[in-house]
Amino acid sequence: MDIPLRTHTMMRTRPTPQRYSRTWDAGSSCIADARDAVQALLSRARPAPHRRAVQDAQLVVSELVTNAVRHAPGPCGLRLELSPDSTALHVSVTDTSPERPRQRPPDPCRVGGHGLHLVSLLTGGFEVTPLAHGKRVTATVALTGA
Repeated sequence: MDIPLRTHTMMRTRPTPQRYSRTWDAGSSCIADARDAVQALLSRARPAPHRRAVQDAQLVVSELVTNAVRHAPGPCGLRLELSPDSTALHVSVTDTSPERPRQRPPDPCRVGGHGLHLVSLLTGGFEVTPLAHGKRVTATVALTGA
């Protein structure tokens, strides 16, 4: 199910966050779609985040969605929420596996297995929430600073 990027036009006393959500059946094309969604959502942020912050957010989303596609059967979902002041992007990825993601120790000789380490470095950590049919992994990317 696609929920398009949108802004709320109703008069409010506080700004509302901008959101994006999408669910994919499976496949690697969802990884590119997820990166594109980050770019599209952050292009609406005011003030505009630094290019490096956008790239960091895209990397975090790419790694979390890649893990969902590789390690869980069935659909995966993505939810992005830009904070009202555009200082943070909240990322949630759901999948059908009940297994908690395991962060391997860094090993420069190993091919692969570095995604969660990158996510932790770029976000300060991630949270795993068990769901009735899988789990949700959430992280927050700061959009301030270079």
